[in-house]
Amino acid sequence: MNVLLVDDEPNVLKTISICLESMNFQVDTCSSPLEALDVTRRQDRLYDLAFLDLQMYPIDGIDLMRRIQLLQPQITTVIITAHGTVGTAVEAIKKGAYDYLQKPFDLEELRQFIARVEEHHVQKQRREEFRSRELKEGEVSIITQNPKMIELIALAERVADTPLSILIEGESGTGKELFAQLVHSKSKRANKPFVKVNCAALPENLLESELFGHVKGAFTGAHQDRQGRFELADGGTIFLDEIGEMPVQLQAKLLRVLQSGEFERLGESVTQQVDVRVIAATNRNLIDEISAGRFREDLFYRLNAIRLKVPPLRERKDDIPLLAAFFIQQYAPEERTDLRLSSSALNALRGYHWKGNVRELENVISRAMYLARGEEIERDDLPDDFQELSGETPPQSLEEVERDHIQRVIAESESYEEAARKLDIDPATLWRKRKKYDL
Repeated sequence: MNVLLVDDEPNVLKTISICLESMNFQVDTCSSPLEALDVTRRQDRLYDLAFLDLQMYPIDGIDLMRRIQLLQPQITTVIITAHGTVGTAVEAIKKGAYDYLQKPFDLEELRQFIARVEEHHVQKQRREEFRSRELKEGEVSIITQNPKMIELIALAERVADTPLSILIEGESGTGKELFAQLVHSKSKRANKPFVKVNCAALPENLLESELFGHVKGAFTGAHQDRQGRFELADGGTIFLDEIGEMPVQLQAKLLRVLQSGEFERLGESVTQQVDVRVIAATNRNLIDEISAGRFREDLFYRLNAIRLKVPPLRERKDDIPLLAAFFIQQYAPEERTDLRLSSSALNALRGYHWKGNVRELENVISRAMYLARGEEIERDDLPDDFQELSGETPPQSLEEVERDHIQRVIAESESYEEAARKLDIDPATLWRKRKKYDL
């Protein structure tokens, strides 16, 4: 595995790098965050893990982590923190770090910690490979039992085979990319490329090259011709994530592609023609961005032929047990496949505010699995924020109580007729209640 290690203390750099190298990692060290950004931006090497000091200048470890993850999304990040800054490190976990390493550290503890981070990264990669296989086979699955989400999935499938552009709205971490993959997989373009571009990951000049390509000599560092993402997506679908971050000047070129399928590579006058279905996503309010002059109104209406609005996790808390079970299944080592959530842990998850949405839940579950001592993930295995929440189950309406009871009886029965007998209702009534509660 390739590791990027960034710390402005030479002794820390030396100690951690020696430990990593003794465990057969390939290590690149940087003594400043700006040097680290240069290294990752060049992309001479893709990194699996990054260990970043929290307190650095001119940008801190959290800001560095955010920028590196945009450049290399596959990376698993650990924040190195000194005593007294643990609270900030916990905040880093909420923003995408896997864990934090507190200074000073014992060498043996460091080795164990690194081994745990490595195992987490391997499991994460396996899960990504699993998702990629699902996409290739045309079977993208979105885990939900929430009525609003079920309606949204039905709409996505209904419009999948149209030529219309789609705008997917929602907070970060809600699963917008999964909906884009679902649309592609259900369309006639499913056996053609599905190409992703994060519009927030690159500055304007590099984003233009990323989208439309360039010819040799077009700018400093352009040593050879390069195809852009639109060319690579020809015949298929391009997913433009964080479209609200795209500079206004570049929006005009995107509008042209949407209208005519035409563009030129940077440094070339030859017009290229492509047939690409565009799906865009944003966590911003584009109407507000239009009012502020940061987004073109004509581009908005071109992208917004179909709008899908993905609800945040706090509005679909009935999905938390399903999602938690799914993540446990994905991350669990072979010897711990029977691991499950305790009732107190599940209640704490239900009572949480989930600013980071499904992505935050995924991080919480994957971390808690490695802390669990028995067959259940307990409340104590969750991050500190969850210890302050009430241990009582949030109040349920009578309909929610009935729905949960019917669902549990159905799961425990071999047939719907048997479930109806246990519930002391006739099968027709059970059928109507199943339809009412989307069971």
